[in-house]
Amino acid sequence: MTQSKKLNILHLTTAAVFMALNIAFSSFGIPVPGGHLYLCDAVICLAAILLTPFEAFVVGGIGSFLGDMLFYPLPMFVSLVTHGLQAVVISLISHNCLKKHPKLASGIGVSVGAVIMVVGYTLGKTFVYSTWEAAVLKLPYEIAQGALGAVLGMLLCWRCGIRKFFEIREENALQGPHLG
Repeated sequence: MTQSKKLNILHLTTAAVFMALNIAFSSFGIPVPGGHLYLCDAVICLAAILLTPFEAFVVGGIGSFLGDMLFYPLPMFVSLVTHGLQAVVISLISHNCLKKHPKLASGIGVSVGAVIMVVGYTLGKTFVYSTWEAAVLKLPYEIAQGALGAVLGMLLCWRCGIRKFFEIREENALQGPHLG
């Protein structure tokens, strides 16, 4: 098996695991007065920092779509577009900006991604529920969820060493089998 095939398998399985986590975390939230905070944004942010934009879209957009389709179908297309765009933008910024400062690039990416998520869900809920009042009432929860997801994603990636672990796996896939 060639190294590029091994790398593709690594990215495919990593995306699949993150997608499953996204679906799971889309199904339940932390109860707060007036709503819930969902942890799927942390998964989306972490996956987008690690994976390519396409893989990030699959995790964020399609994963959120499937999670909503299974548990709360009304906003599933809003989730597809909003979380998909959020993941792609985070991935693009994380991989293409400030190459000498990847933590800063990731921080900028998840910040922009949080804004995309808040604006996307606010506009999407206005459309889905045909009233802006419902969207405005949920706005503080959307902001809290976006901020929590960005912070948790960054902590998991950089403080808990998931980025380093992922990079080691990529290097091993590129180097081929080790004997001994």
